[in-house]
Amino acid sequence: MILWDLFRDPLSNKKFHFGVIMKRYKIIHRTYYNYTDIVTLGAHHLLLRPREGHDLRIESFVLKVTPDAQIYWHRDVEDNSVAIANFTGPAQQLTVESEVIIQQYNESPLDFIVADYAINYPFSYTEGDQFLLSPYRVLPDQKTRELLNNWIFQVWKSGEQVQTYTLLQRLTETINKTLVYKVREEPGVQSAEETLSLGSGSCRDFALLFMEAVKCLGLASRFVSGYLHAPLMSSQIGSTHAWAEVYLPGGGWKGFDPTIGDIVGTDHIPVAVSRLAEAVPPISGSYAGSAKSKLDVGVWVSKL
Repeated sequence: MILWDLFRDPLSNKKFHFGVIMKRYKIIHRTYYNYTDIVTLGAHHLLLRPREGHDLRIESFVLKVTPDAQIYWHRDVEDNSVAIANFTGPAQQLTVESEVIIQQYNESPLDFIVADYAINYPFSYTEGDQFLLSPYRVLPDQKTRELLNNWIFQVWKSGEQVQTYTLLQRLTETINKTLVYKVREEPGVQSAEETLSLGSGSCRDFALLFMEAVKCLGLASRFVSGYLHAPLMSSQIGSTHAWAEVYLPGGGWKGFDPTIGDIVGTDHIPVAVSRLAEAVPPISGSYAGSAKSKLDVGVWVSKL
């Protein structure tokens, strides 16, 4: 779909029309927790509503939770939209279903301008940016730093002239080409050391490896959880996706997806961001009781 926006030149007062390409996606996310006995559900935090902005708009959003719960919404410290579900009675199954239709305008992900001083690597953030970005630049421990510096040396050697974007894209492609992607059902995120040692990982493991490497370069990075539209699998049961963002002066937070080896584009739908990879699961909560639980998740992302 092409939307036509009106622009008035402030100098000539002439009117111009330009086309903006918009894509629409539907995301259905269903989560089922089945318990072997009656349990008491504690509060659950739901990160299911995509992050709105100039490049993504929510057309409709429906959230259903069973058993009945009181839902309270708020924005957390990183501006994620969080729903807190408080339950009033016992249950043997918890169902969380969300259905959202979005309008995506990020048609040209490479169409951004980097500040002159940050075009080439290395560069230093301004003093004001360093203060604000400090949580996203915390270095890993010394052992991990040494490991990652040796790994980075295979991609870029100190003294080599390189554009900042080119270096970040090299890291993205290297993870994609040298490591094996594996679906991991168990919760949590592998450390960068584990991922390199095993030679494999999930999308969240690859995102963390990329983040840690970027921090060793002195740049700010953060973890992103969301959805990916994979056209060949749109009719199959999928799962959530994860990637990373790097702060580039002038361009802002730009996404890189080492799982696919490319920059983030229109097929990526962000839901939550965090400086910590393990901090933004789609659903988190607790229950009281001796029962065991089984988790089933289904995600469908389709283009409308």
